[in-house]
Amino acid sequence: MNLIAEAFAWLLQPERWSGPTGMPVALAQHLGFTFLSVLIAAAIAVPAGWAIGHTGRGREVAVAVSGAARAIPSFGLLVLLVLIMGVLQTQAAAVITFVLLGIPSILAGAYSGFEAIDRRVIDAGRAMGMTPWQVLWRIEVPLGLPLLVSGLRAATLQIVATVTIAAYVGLGGLGQYIIQGINLNRFDQVLAGAILVAALALLLDGAFAIAERLVVPRGVHAGRAPAGGGARRSRVRRAASSPQTAEA
Repeated sequence: MNLIAEAFAWLLQPERWSGPTGMPVALAQHLGFTFLSVLIAAAIAVPAGWAIGHTGRGREVAVAVSGAARAIPSFGLLVLLVLIMGVLQTQAAAVITFVLLGIPSILAGAYSGFEAIDRRVIDAGRAMGMTPWQVLWRIEVPLGLPLLVSGLRAATLQIVATVTIAAYVGLGGLGQYIIQGINLNRFDQVLAGAILVAALALLLDGAFAIAERLVVPRGVHAGRAPAGGGARRSRVRRAASSPQTAEA
């Protein structure tokens, strides 16, 4: 209990809120790496996931690649890339590591969102004379957005937690407090850094939970589906967070 009080006392010290190592700067660095990595991962994974979901081709390859990407240890990959690319390219090495970490969840969310759509809705669109592009943009993309946002949510939470290791290669962020605290045996500082990372993750999780509800198209009641649809939606939602389960 005393350690928790000491951690909050450390957080409330005025010198923690100013200067180049202050919490505002560290928070900006942490969010910068997180959002940049999620943006690049989404630019790669969303078109690929939509193509897989729309055509129904390549799903097995996507699941295999996503599973392999999840098995890569983030810290080991970061250190390896820094050694290969050199100390002058540590930022690029860190971003590549975080992008590889975020791609599986976003990819699974993109194609699972299309797979969750009732085929009768798509058939009805085609029967009304819609072209493949119209089916894609007017039916599949809007109805698949909730699961895509779910995938973005999972990827963001994974990346924001992993960006902590960026401090090991001198890139700052909230993880610097944890690493410095370990080296100095300042456990109040270690706990304070962990509290900051956890609080940031919870805030981002809440924001994405709200966004997930907002992107549900008008007239579509989330969680209500025809008989058997609920089980299917649950399966694809699990796939967004763990593409390996999509094979089951």
